[in-house]
Amino acid sequence: MIDVTTQVRSACERVADRARYVSIERDAIPAYAAGLPLADADAEPDPEPHFLDGGKEELAAFWLTLDAINFGSGWFPTLRKPPGRSGYHTIAAGVRERFTTAGPWAASELAMIGAGDVADVLGQDRGHELMTLFALSLNDLGRHVVSDHAGEFRSVVQAAGDSAVALVGELAGWGCFADVSRYQGFPVPFYKRAQIAAADLADAGVVAWQDRDRLTMFADNLVPHVLRLDGILSFVPDLVARIDDGELIEHGAAEEVEIRACALHAVEQIVAARADRPTCAADVDQLLWNRGGGPIYKSSPRHRSRCTAY
Repeated sequence: MIDVTTQVRSACERVADRARYVSIERDAIPAYAAGLPLADADAEPDPEPHFLDGGKEELAAFWLTLDAINFGSGWFPTLRKPPGRSGYHTIAAGVRERFTTAGPWAASELAMIGAGDVADVLGQDRGHELMTLFALSLNDLGRHVVSDHAGEFRSVVQAAGDSAVALVGELAGWGCFADVSRYQGFPVPFYKRAQIAAADLADAGVVAWQDRDRLTMFADNLVPHVLRLDGILSFVPDLVARIDDGELIEHGAAEEVEIRACALHAVEQIVAARADRPTCAADVDQLLWNRGGGPIYKSSPRHRSRCTAY
């Protein structure tokens, strides 16, 4: 059976070969790949917004809970955020505070949690649309952990054995981690949050995968932005103008699928170009995502889509 990450790679390469709005500057990749300071990529979770001190059941609960709601970047400009804190870090810190002060939610609690309860934990308006989407995702997570894993979050991880790809395969079938678009009539799976959950669980010490290198880039809107400003991706001028004007790009539209797929395929090419100094897509993603917090990248708008994928 073909594993889910192979399906992701194959579909994204197919999109990249047909893309009309986004292109990969292939000639620039060898020098770019050689110059990436991957030794500086920090795979350890940032302690400031994350819960890192519990046992493996608590840590598994934290990362599965957080990654079930690790989306909403299209709404982030509308959230209440502490000064200097990004949308993601605002959400992560809210979940961490809940775990620190009151412990994890039981899976049965997540199955019943409402939008207002989520909003209170995250310090947001109870009527915000994103809080309803977060609650629905957490409801689905809770139901699966209860029905498929007897309410134990660590059991979700243990069921995958030593395979990150196996975990992604299970999570990909849950509504709370769903992430498949369509492009010119064929499905394009990304599974961004299912894959980042596998990486987060390993980085937090919950599990030691034997195939972490099989994970792809975690296709969002920040790494493609970094790759564009670094000269690895090119967008047609009209798409750049729409992004610069702050126009929301429809999730599932051809240009949005191309942005994610071409970025993912470009990272695969970057990994291949470093064959003499082996790395993996997850590490390249981590480096580029961290780079995206720099002033040059934050001063230029990146595309935003309102969706549950990222």
